[in-house]
Amino acid sequence: MHNSSQLKKEFIKKWVQGLQICCSSKKQMNLLERKKKIKLSADIALATAKNATTSWSKALISEAKRDKENEILVQNLESHELKFMVSHQKVTCNKRIRSKKILKTSCGFGKRIKKMGPRRSDLATCIAKRLVKKKTQVLKKLVPGGEAMDDFTIFKEALDYILSLRLINAGSFQN
Repeated sequence: MHNSSQLKKEFIKKWVQGLQICCSSKKQMNLLERKKKIKLSADIALATAKNATTSWSKALISEAKRDKENEILVQNLESHELKFMVSHQKVTCNKRIRSKKILKTSCGFGKRIKKMGPRRSDLATCIAKRLVKKKTQVLKKLVPGGEAMDDFTIFKEALDYILSLRLINAGSFQN
């Protein structure tokens, strides 16, 4: 586990290294390409600075690896044990999604709730649950890899992701 100053130093070191790799890979880049490379190197630097200990950091790394152009950048910034961890994360996420779908369809859980409908006394509870579900869906879209997470995990990962972003944002440009 990193403390805040170690995480900042590791992030800045890896971000600068990533920017150097991105700049050396292509001589002429337009403004949009530069913007994408800067964001990509920042994302990968943050994820590798966290040593892929969270689901969002593993998701950022595996998403970057999908594009062949980014493969050199990811390989240079991640460590050997990190490569092993990220490759195994893909399998467990897919298994979790499939098992949830199987469980949901086999029990007929969604169909029973729709048929019963809410009682008048439970209307406020039903509305609150629906609002929480909508907010959770939005959160799953914002956090990298959030689509594959359950509700408890998404809140935990979102908190860690926000804290990591705030930590990097707060101290990077003050010195």
